[in-house]
Amino acid sequence: MNGMDEIVALYGEHGRPVGSAPRSRVRAENLHHGATAIVVLDPAGRLYVHRRTDTKDVFPGMYDVCAGGVLLADEDPYDGAVREVAEELGVTGMPLTPIFTGRYSDEHTSYTAFGYVVEGYDGAISWQPEEVAWGDWWELAEIVRRLDDPLWPLVPDSRALVGPWLRERGGQVAE
Repeated sequence: MNGMDEIVALYGEHGRPVGSAPRSRVRAENLHHGATAIVVLDPAGRLYVHRRTDTKDVFPGMYDVCAGGVLLADEDPYDGAVREVAEELGVTGMPLTPIFTGRYSDEHTSYTAFGYVVEGYDGAISWQPEEVAWGDWWELAEIVRRLDDPLWPLVPDSRALVGPWLRERGGQVAE
């Protein structure tokens, strides 16, 4: 269900749902909502990186290191993550392991993020054409190296929220 009228879960300061609103209102008023971020790793430990379509409402055309999206009203974060990684990349039938919960806010978006990882995925990737323009498997070391490059057009929320986990996973700590 990807439409501007889907009903999105609003989240409060303590990371719990406090209501809901139409997606169009969440975007127009930058309301704090719930969202998921799912890192997908293959059996060799490479991470799936994709470029968002130029028509995305937030951070169009930028690279991302995770699939994800808004939580719908009354949707459990785990269930939302399973739905999003299936819709966006076609990844199904794999367990998701929680890796972080965090908050992100800027002038474009504000949300409580529930991060997960899919480990050892060796199936086909099937892009959602409205969301994904390109994608490929990247070595974790290359992604960690690029995290410090301000010219690499990585979505800022993934850089802030997923970056620390990627550094830790890759064996590097930010200075």
